[in-house]
Amino acid sequence: MTPTPPPTPSPAPSLRGRTVVVTGASSGIGAAAARRFARAGARVVPVGRDPERTRALAEELGVEPLLVDAARLDDVRRLAGDLLERCDRIDVLANNAGGSSARRTETPDGHETTFQVNHLAPFLLTALLRERIEATPGARVVTTSSAANLLGRVDLDDLDSRRGRYRSFRVYATTKLENVLFTRALSRRLGGTATASCFHPGVVATRFARDSVVAGVLYRTPLRRVLAVTPEEGAEPLWRLAVRPDPETVDGAYLDRLAPGRVNRQADDVELAERLWVRSAQLVGVPA
Repeated sequence: MTPTPPPTPSPAPSLRGRTVVVTGASSGIGAAAARRFARAGARVVPVGRDPERTRALAEELGVEPLLVDAARLDDVRRLAGDLLERCDRIDVLANNAGGSSARRTETPDGHETTFQVNHLAPFLLTALLRERIEATPGARVVTTSSAANLLGRVDLDDLDSRRGRYRSFRVYATTKLENVLFTRALSRRLGGTATASCFHPGVVATRFARDSVVAGVLYRTPLRRVLAVTPEEGAEPLWRLAVRPDPETVDGAYLDRLAPGRVNRQADDVELAERLWVRSAQLVGVPA
């Protein structure tokens, strides 16, 4: 199999005067994206869970970091308050943080951990920042999903995976499908005041991939050299969605790397997306 050549990096427009919030910025594509936004002149707010790595990145960029534990919804609320106090505008909210649990665990909020970290936390953060985002001309919300969404299945009666055997990959895939449903429902609610898109970054050689049961098999085989992309390459779709001059053309869209991607059949179910939105709002305590 011949490796796919990396994409040609897109031009670097000036982002001076714009504020970009990147979650999951302590390593991987989040850190790569934060560096790229900073090089383009943006005011970058790196948000991460690991204090040492997040602070190291922030020091490199000459900015102040913010820390969050997405497994605690009160911490997400605290983060939103800090961002609203610090940022009078939010041009790009990059919902990039994510994770995958090898076995079923619950957060202090009583939710299955992968579901909360990958779906409920970015849902809550976006909801709490929505007014500021809508007040920023040309703002956009970009969420890191995955091609794994094709193998997910959303069951609104079992969002916390309490029934049957726990399958970590299936749960992870379902949360990535929920990212797509969230993006499409958010796009409809924003109504053009801002845009929302999501993307699959590719199989990226990051700490998440090394530590994840989902990608563990791949990263222990020679296939890694053929299929994996670097964090910088993985960040390219996020960058392009954040800077493209015609964001309305990808409003509500899911991209596989840089092109329209295949999605699970459930992703096209508008009623399911609306019901998931309402249920998620109830779970995190915000208006639907």
